[in-house]
Amino acid sequence: MPPSSDALLLNRLRRADPDRYFCTLFAPRPARAPLALLYLFNHELARAREVASEPLLAMIRLQWWREVVEGTPRQHELATPLGAALAARRFARADLLALIAAREVEAAPDIPDLPAFLAYARGTGGGLARVAGRVLGVESQEIEDVGTAYAITGILRAAPYLASQGRSLLPADGTDQADMIAQARRCLNVRIPRAGLAASLPGALARVDLAAPGATMLRRRLAVLRAALTGRV
Repeated sequence: MPPSSDALLLNRLRRADPDRYFCTLFAPRPARAPLALLYLFNHELARAREVASEPLLAMIRLQWWREVVEGTPRQHELATPLGAALAARRFARADLLALIAAREVEAAPDIPDLPAFLAYARGTGGGLARVAGRVLGVESQEIEDVGTAYAITGILRAAPYLASQGRSLLPADGTDQADMIAQARRCLNVRIPRAGLAASLPGALARVDLAAPGATMLRRRLAVLRAALTGRV
């Protein structure tokens, strides 16, 4: 029996974004495929600058996705189901357009300072978490805060790799890493609505990254499992 479209989405997410895939498994079953679709969309946006040889090409890729969200039909393994989900009002177009706009920062020459860095982290990771919360039926600033923390720690984790490519998403003014870590910890100091827990579980990974950079996959998975059982990230 061939796998269902929902299973295909989850399988793609497992390969593309293992962290969020694992967190999605703790969502109610009907919400898993929409979350997988949302996270795969985010993965494509994140890849726009990564796979482009120059910023202009990244902007062209983002524009392609903007047209999909605005209603242009595309025959594509992700754009097609995304268009169907938008037509069925499973996502708000404005939410997805905001995620695209937040990624345009990655095509800019640099991120000038800490406020701009925090706005970027909130617009990408924070905004994504907030939309994920809405998929679960929860409107929550706290979920957005936790997503922002996960974005900050992810940027710090990726910094050496990006530096090897001559890129950086860190503040260009030389903001001390300790200041960014302090901001991430502050974002994690919130209480999460239980119904939105699955959208907040990446916060448990952010805590691991802050406490033990380079932690094993097993330690990271155990942190998510502990958070899912206790209801606290």
